[in-house]
Amino acid sequence: MEYKVLAADDETELLDALELYTERENIRLIKADNGLAALELFKSEKPHLVLLDIMMPGMDGFTVLKRIREQSHVPAIMFTARGEDYDKILGLGLGADDYITKPYNPMVVVARIKAQLRRSYDYREDGAGAEGELRCFDLVLNRSEGVVMKGDRPIELTRTEFLILELLMRNRGRIFTRQQIFDYAWDSDYIADDNTVMVHISNLRSKIEDYPKSPRMLKTIKGLGYKMEKE
Repeated sequence: MEYKVLAADDETELLDALELYTERENIRLIKADNGLAALELFKSEKPHLVLLDIMMPGMDGFTVLKRIREQSHVPAIMFTARGEDYDKILGLGLGADDYITKPYNPMVVVARIKAQLRRSYDYREDGAGAEGELRCFDLVLNRSEGVVMKGDRPIELTRTEFLILELLMRNRGRIFTRQQIFDYAWDSDYIADDNTVMVHISNLRSKIEDYPKSPRMLKTIKGLGYKMEKE
């Protein structure tokens, strides 16, 4: 299967260099040099994943991601400037699945793309023999269908949030470190910083908890990590 990846960056020479590496992996790179063009290409090409630089003419990457999230949960990776932690937190909060710091090594970008594609398009098929439904409090996670319900209400999760929740619900009561969660949900050799997992946990709480600031299900164990409470 050939995957299509939409990459938006006004530094077009970086995308041209990246394309040399994606072609080797049977990944077609669809390039845009501004945010408005990226949105148009997203609608017409229906890519499997998007790469978005934050600073672009016409429309910045945050706005593009927000528009995409209004209609799709396609995996998204943001390009951020070195040391810009605020950009990383904001991007993850808007629904980005990962971020890559510029300047970057094209081989690292391709590895992270492949990890997201595996997780995003294989997780529904790799559960043969696994428990079909997971239940915890008023949550029901159907792994085969990729659906989460809270009572009778569907919960819209990104693929990364789904995988984190699936890990914690399948292992209720067990504490997972940030690195263990990252290793499972991202399937990458990349070393996570604290913000990456923390922001996704915060996003999950805002969607599944009645009172996110006082969670009863998804607990933080100070100095150790996170766990899903047993009922």
